[in-house]
Amino acid sequence: MDWELMPLEGVGPLCFGMQIAEVAAVLPGTTELRRFQADPAFREIVGVEFGTERVEPVVYAYFIDGRLFCVAVDAVHGPQVTLWGREWTACVPADVERFLLQADGCGVLDLSYGPRGNPGVNGLGLVVRVQEVAGGLVTRPVMVGRTWAERCTDDWEGAIPECEWVGRVWPHAREMGSWPPSGHEAYWGGWQPPL
Repeated sequence: MDWELMPLEGVGPLCFGMQIAEVAAVLPGTTELRRFQADPAFREIVGVEFGTERVEPVVYAYFIDGRLFCVAVDAVHGPQVTLWGREWTACVPADVERFLLQADGCGVLDLSYGPRGNPGVNGLGLVVRVQEVAGGLVTRPVMVGRTWAERCTDDWEGAIPECEWVGRVWPHAREMGSWPPSGHEAYWGGWQPPL
């Protein structure tokens, strides 16, 4: 399954602003696996995991006030997200970073890094995360709509839910390896990351 990213508007069949039922209707072959609270600081953000009948996660959709504002794809079972002919899902992190740095150096886009080291482009509403798979780390795109793109790469102040920042960090952020760092307890007031 291949999905084209339409920066700030949507990805594949998903358009930012859709309701949960609309998202479910345009994801053939998937079912809603579960709903969860996606962020301890913003209880109104609802995460919905869509997956296959074999209970494999494919897409994580995030809603605020009942409207889609953020989409993340699973690196193993999710669609291949492309932009400008470039693949963003299940890629070698160093290759994606090289592409982003080159495009930034040419003035094509404005690359930035969040406090936890994840690269992204606020102007595209795109953050690139990593996911651990049997062969190592691969990329996992997280996308937001126009209203939520400002500072989306900033994992402290941006709109992307906290659960998307938990886990492995970008490989060059070696001092952490994962968030929260080993031996560190984040205070989430009883909230547990669902992913």
